[in-house]
This record gives sequence, structure tokens and C-alpha cells, in this order.
Amino acid sequence: MESIQATKQRFGIIGNDPKLNRAVEKAIQVAPTDISVLVTGESGVGKESIPKIIHSLSHRKHGKYIAVNCGAIPEGTIDSELFGHEKGSFTGATATRSGYFEVADGGTIFLDEVGELPLPTQVRLLRVLENGEFLKVGSSAAQKTDVRIVAATNVKMVDAIEKGKFREDLYYRLSTVEINLPPLRERQEDIHLLFRKFAADFAQKYKMPTIRLTEQATDLLLKYRWSGNIRQLRNVAEQISVLEQNREISYETLKHYLPDMGSNLPAIVNAKKTESDFSSEREILYKVLFDMKRDVNDLKKLTLELMKTGNSAKVKEENSSLINKIYSKENEVEEELASIIEEENNGTQTDVEVFSIPEHTSEPRKDKYEYAEEIEEEENLSLHQKELELIKKSLEKYNGKRKDAADELGISERTLYRKIKQYDL
Repeated sequence: MESIQATKQRFGIIGNDPKLNRAVEKAIQVAPTDISVLVTGESGVGKESIPKIIHSLSHRKHGKYIAVNCGAIPEGTIDSELFGHEKGSFTGATATRSGYFEVADGGTIFLDEVGELPLPTQVRLLRVLENGEFLKVGSSAAQKTDVRIVAATNVKMVDAIEKGKFREDLYYRLSTVEINLPPLRERQEDIHLLFRKFAADFAQKYKMPTIRLTEQATDLLLKYRWSGNIRQLRNVAEQISVLEQNREISYETLKHYLPDMGSNLPAIVNAKKTESDFSSEREILYKVLFDMKRDVNDLKKLTLELMKTGNSAKVKEENSSLINKIYSKENEVEEELASIIEEENNGTQTDVEVFSIPEHTSEPRKDKYEYAEEIEEEENLSLHQKELELIKKSLEKYNGKRKDAADELGISERTLYRKIKQYDL
């Protein structure tokens, strides 16, 4: 078995990161077999090197190796490209054509960006993986092929499966062995090494002195995120090599070639909303109104107990948590209640008018606080009525489509559904 270091030198892979070495080691181990391999990793990490290693170290190395970028082929022609077509099978099919799976019989096919395959093509590919058979477009005769498939993707396959964009059974057939390549930001020790290699290559290509980084510029190079990974690093090295007259690159010079460096980027917010996520102004307003209503009810309860007992110390002791919740400045409340208690202890009780609470009768109440409950009912009716009218108008406008109505109201569809149930619409 070929060593990891020898394989990296043979295929021009630079770096000594443990995760990178493990990926190369797995490629060497699976190469002699015929099992399918899925290479995963972000765009620009060099996923195309792994299938080359697998093919070159396999018993198929004398067969054909075909790399296909699934994302670059239009959906209408990808079946023809992969499996071929018969003459007259569609407009423009003037002759019978062999597809990649027929041409690469006995060799290896690398399906790059396999996550971009349309669903009908995924069904055809699954058949090839299961029994080695495929149908040309416009043909009813099954053909056999003996092809090793290595696929690669930068798409999170689990998310694609959940969204219905990729078949789960095909994923498990492709990922018999999964090889993950780490992003460049996780290979910090390799970044400067790669930059120096690219700088030397471009100096030779363009016949000019090699660029060098100052110590501060090197620190910046290592701290940058490199969202485009090795491809972005290579492009930056080429730009600097061609455009800069001074071959010693300073911190300020390098900073100009790194996009978004030093800017305050917006934070990424999870698009999923929970029931407690009041993301719209209207929902926030509802919450504030309901909180105010609860505070008023708590105050009424506290006042009622004070009128019943006439003992502020006892009321304070029994309702301390309620008092602290209502008032934002606890110290002020403490001072006021302390002064009342002190007056009681000194025998100079403040004038507190205590009203008796009449028993429920059929006759209307005559006490002076009767209006309090009426106001509460009025407030509830007004708020609910306004909300009900808004929901009705939105549902009528969009012919009962809850999603569109929820978008206009600025609330989640789940919240709208709950309110429809509440108001029995």
C-alpha cells in the first residue's frame, strides 16, 4: 500500500493537517475495492483530488476516468449526457449517442456536485448502483455497465433529504464510505505553506520574483476565515503576484485583497421562528398590551387585599413577590411600605377607607369601584375585536390562504392558525 506522504507528493496535495491525512489514508484504503465513495466538504477544499487517488490506486487504473460536473449540465440534457440517447428520441437527436456510463465501462466516473442532480436522474443513477443497468433515453432495452462511482458534494445532504431534493436511498448507496475534507480555516498550519507554494508557482509562470509576506501580513493570512478555501487562497496569491510592484507584501497591502476584512458583518439569524419569537411589531404590541393588562389585574388584586385586611404589613409579607414584579424600583416600594408600617406602630394610622365587598345579588352593584370590571371588559372587547377584524380582512383578501394572510399580518402561520381556532373562524 502506498504511503500517505508519497500519495500527497504524487497528486500535489500540500499540508500536514491530521484531518487531511486521514482523508488521504481512507482514499488509499478504499481504492482496491469497488465500493462507492462520497467526498464531502465545502466548495474549494480540493475534493477532486480524492477520486483521482482512488482511481489511480485501483485495479481500474487502466480504464477510463471521467469527471462530470452535475451542476453544470442543464436538467433537460443530463440524462442524455450520463446514459446516452437513441436517434430521434427528442428534438435534435439526429444520431444515437453513447453516454458517460457506457463509455467509462470498466473505469471510474466522478460525479462532482452530485447534490444538484434532478430527482428523475437520481432514480436512474440508483438503478446503476443497485444492479449495473441503465436505459438510454428513448430506448426500452437495458444495458449493463461496470463502473466505479465516486461522488462529491458541498451540499449538506441531510438537509437536502429533509427538503425532498435528494433521495435518501441514493444517499446511502453513494456514501458507503464517506470522506470529508476539512475547510482551510481548520488547517491553520497549512495556510502559509500553501500560499508560499502558490506564490512560487505564479512567479515561475509569469517570470517574476516571488512575493513574500511580512510577519504582520502572515498573521493576517492565518486569522482570515477563507470562506472560498484553497481556491480563494490561490486566487489571492495570483492577484498579488501580478498586480503588486513591491515583492514584500505588508499587512495593509494584503488587507486590500481580502474581502470583508475589518468590516462589521451582520449576524446570521436563524430563520426558524418559535412560538415565543415575537419578530413582528404587531406581535410585540400585543405582548406589551397583554403584559399591561396582567399588571393592572395584579394591582387590583393587591388593592383588594389591602382594603379587606387594612394591614399593610401583612399584605406586604404575603404578596412580596407580586409587589416586586409590578414595580421596577423595589427600593421605592420598600420605602413607602416601611413608612406606612412605622405610622401604624406609632399609632398614627393613615386614613384608609375600607369598603365591604357585597355578596352577589341580582341587583346592580352600587360601590364606587364597580366601573373597574366594566373597563376591563371594554378593553378586552376592543382589543379582541380589532385583532379579529384584521384577521378576517387578511383571510378574505387572500381567499383563506393562511400563509399569505400570516405574511401580511406579520405573524407566523402557526400563530395565525392558533388565533383562528381561538376566534372560531
